[in-house]
Amino acid sequence: MRFHYDNEKISPEALANLPGNLSLNPTFTINPDLQSLLEGKALLPDEIPHTLEEIQTHYENGHLSYSKGIHLVNTTPQCNRCGNQDHSLFASFPCSRCNEKCTYCRKCIMMGRVSQCKPLIQWDGPSQNTTIDSLQWTGTLSQGQQTASDKVAASIQGNTDLLVWAVCGAGKTEVLFHGIHQALKTGKRVCIATPRTDVILELAPRLRKVFPEAHPIALYGGSDDRHKYSQLVLSTTHQLYRYKEAFDTLIVDEVDAFPYSFDSTLQYAVEKARKPTSSLIYLTATPNSALQRECSRGKRNHVTIPARYHRHPLPVPALQWGGNWKAALEKGKLALPIKKWTEKRITTNKKALIFLPSVKAMDKALPLFQKLHPEIEAVHAEDPERKEKVQRMRDGEIPILLTTTILERGVTIPNIDVAVMGAEEEIFTESALVQIAGRVGRSAAHPTGDITFFHYGKTRSMLKSVHHIKEMNRQGTKRGLIKK
Repeated sequence: MRFHYDNEKISPEALANLPGNLSLNPTFTINPDLQSLLEGKALLPDEIPHTLEEIQTHYENGHLSYSKGIHLVNTTPQCNRCGNQDHSLFASFPCSRCNEKCTYCRKCIMMGRVSQCKPLIQWDGPSQNTTIDSLQWTGTLSQGQQTASDKVAASIQGNTDLLVWAVCGAGKTEVLFHGIHQALKTGKRVCIATPRTDVILELAPRLRKVFPEAHPIALYGGSDDRHKYSQLVLSTTHQLYRYKEAFDTLIVDEVDAFPYSFDSTLQYAVEKARKPTSSLIYLTATPNSALQRECSRGKRNHVTIPARYHRHPLPVPALQWGGNWKAALEKGKLALPIKKWTEKRITTNKKALIFLPSVKAMDKALPLFQKLHPEIEAVHAEDPERKEKVQRMRDGEIPILLTTTILERGVTIPNIDVAVMGAEEEIFTESALVQIAGRVGRSAAHPTGDITFFHYGKTRSMLKSVHHIKEMNRQGTKRGLIKK
C-alpha cells in the first residue's frame, strides 16, 4: 500500500482525492474483527490481517484514520509510535514502497519497522466499551489495604494520578479490585502494565477469576491475545507502543523496575496509551529517590502501605561475610559460608532461592550446588523453561533454585528462605535488594523466613536496603498495622 502526503493529511494513494477528515457514516456496517484489532491502537499496515479494500472502505466511511509513523521536528526525526528522538537510533534504506531513501526507527524495530512512508492506522469508529458489573472476590482487606483501595477508587473516579507505595507482599493487586470494578461498571477501559512478562503471566489467571465477565487479555511477546479486544488489559510496557489514547485508567506496576525506569520511550508509551482525560496509577515497593522526594514534599498524590496484609513485620536481611566467592568459584568450590547455609536448607527440607549477580557466575556455581543436591536447578531471563521451573519449585519438585534478578519481583513462593551470593555486586541496588528480601515471609501461613546477603564487603546499597525495610516496619508499627 502506498500513501499520499499533503501537508499533515495522509491517505492511501488511491484515495488521495478524497476530502480530509471524512465524516463518520453511522449506517456503515463495520467489520467487528477489524474494530477489535484496531480500537485504541495505532498499527502498521503489515500488522493488520485484512484486505486493502476492506481497510479503504472503513477509511472512506470515517471509521479509520492515518497518521505519520515518523515526522520531522526541525529536521530531526521523531517516531510517533515510541517517541524516539535519538538521531543515532534512526537509519535509512532504499525503499521499494516510496522509491526513495526512507528513514526508519531502530528503537522499536522489534515491533515492526516504522518508516517515513509507512502510516499508523487508527480506529475512529464507535467504541466497544460497555458497562461490566464483574467482581468475583470475597476476600477482606487489611486496614492499610483498605485505605489504599479507597484512594485508588477515588483516583479512578476523579481521573487523577496516584502513587501507591506498598511494601513487598502488602497485597497491591487486591488493593486494585474495587477501583477496577468501579471503572468497568461505568464503561471505562482499564490497563495494568508492568515491565516484566513473568508478572503478566502470574497476574492474568488471578484477574480472570476476579473479573470473569470482562474477559481480561494478557499481552506480551508472542501472546495469543494480541488480536483480541477487552476492557481489562494486562500488558508489558513494551506492548503499549501499539496503543494510542486507549485507556481511561492505566495502572503501572513495578514502576521502578528495569527497563521501564530507564527507558524514556516506555514512559512515552504509557502517556500515549492514556486518554486525554484519564487516571494514571503507579504501584511500587521501592520508589526511586525522585519519587520519594516528590512524596515527602507534597508534590505527588500518594498513599503508603508500610505493612503486609498478615500484620507481621518484614523480615530484615542479615549481612554476612561470604568470603571471596569469585575466587572460590574459579577453583571449583563454593565459599564455605554459602555452602553451609545451603546444606542447612537441604537438611531441614526448606525451599530456598539463591540470587547470583550474573548468568556466568550461575553457570559456574550450578554444578557445585548440584553436588550438594542433584535436583537443584537454575533459571535466568533467556531460559525457555523458567515458568515451568518456578512452578516445579512451588510444587516441591525443586528444593533450591538459583536465579538472577529475573525473580526479584512479581513471583510468590510460600515458605522459602532467600540468600544473595555476591550482594556487593553493582547489579544488587537498594531497590533490587529490598525486592529480593520481599520474597520471604509473604504468606499468612508462613510470615517469617531467613534472608541473608552474603558479601565480600558491605555496600551502601546493602545498608540502605536494610534501613528501608526497618523504616517500613517502624511506620507499620506506628500506624498499628503490625502485630505487637
